[in-house]
Amino acid sequence: MKAGIHIDRCTCFDRTFADLKHAIGGERVLLEDVTKRFGCGGDCGLCRPYLERMLETGETVFHQVLLARPPKSRE
Repeated sequence: MKAGIHIDRCTCFDRTFADLKHAIGGERVLLEDVTKRFGCGGDCGLCRPYLERMLETGETVFHQVLLARPPKSRE
């Protein structure tokens, strides 16, 4: 069997995206809220694109590398 990419957690805080999704429940939150509450996304930042996707779609396991989005312009 060919091994594939399986990304399912913030490695800095060892929290799975599924655990985070469960802890958030049905709340509508922003990435900044997740970072303040759980720390995830606030250390190395590699999980930030996955957290954003989780918040948008509910996905908790990823099989591709996601890149950080450029910051939105404040103009």
